[in-house]
Amino acid sequence: MFTGIYTALVTPFRDGGVDDNALAQMVEWQLQNGIHGFVPTGTTGENPCLDDEEFKRVVSVTVEATAGRVPVMAGCGVNSTDFTIKRAKMVLGAGADALLVVVPYYNKPMPEGLYRHFKAVNDAVDAPIVIYNIPGRSIVDMSTDIMGRLARDCANIVGVKDATGDMARVALQREACGDDFCQMSGDDDTFLEFIKRGGHGCTSVASNVAPAEMVAIYNLAKEGRWDEAEALNNRIHSLFSALSLETNPSTIKYAAHLKNMCAPDMRLPMIEPSDENKAKIKQVMTDLNLIS
Repeated sequence: MFTGIYTALVTPFRDGGVDDNALAQMVEWQLQNGIHGFVPTGTTGENPCLDDEEFKRVVSVTVEATAGRVPVMAGCGVNSTDFTIKRAKMVLGAGADALLVVVPYYNKPMPEGLYRHFKAVNDAVDAPIVIYNIPGRSIVDMSTDIMGRLARDCANIVGVKDATGDMARVALQREACGDDFCQMSGDDDTFLEFIKRGGHGCTSVASNVAPAEMVAIYNLAKEGRWDEAEALNNRIHSLFSALSLETNPSTIKYAAHLKNMCAPDMRLPMIEPSDENKAKIKQVMTDLNLIS
């Protein structure tokens, strides 16, 4: 089972290409700060803007830098089942331990289409698969009924990254999918409540720049020290808000740039935050002592 704080890694760019050295250094710094796992090539990693060679390279660099110390769950889902399977095999070939497969976006598949999509991916690979349910981006929301069917019928489908923001889902999904079905929050903003209701961890954007703080909140929660966990969560909540000022990953990549971790470069159609929001992000990070 996947538990703890997994960083949804940004993909650093330099001179038009992937910055391998910056990525490897980011991974090592994250590990030194206690992070429990990595999710490269996800939404935060600008996966729609990576070609196949870059896609595989980002996963390879992450796996090499991690050196088996924590799991690497690579994002590989797109809105074509065949292409999702192609990318799943690609990242597994690059050494990923597990797959994060998003609910197909834009196509708006019916529930049975969702089931068949994930069943096809399950049947094509031999690796753990975590469903990524994010209706705010995909438009389609996977029901607990379909998720339960997949959990029962597909041995490789072991969990969900839940970015619905609906805290009632934790209990509903546990009932539909079983106690062993891994539930990871996809929202920094609500992840502590998600854990309190029985979730197993968080795929975090904020941990790109605040891994020690996110891990500390999780560890306090797992020890039942809820008052301390909530106090720390409240302290860094301004970071979550700042990172929501514009569409992910523009804000988190700029925040990482402020820590000298990578260039702020984005690939169109994503762009850097406005000057006004850059100033807000910088002020929050200064106030939290994340930068000097």
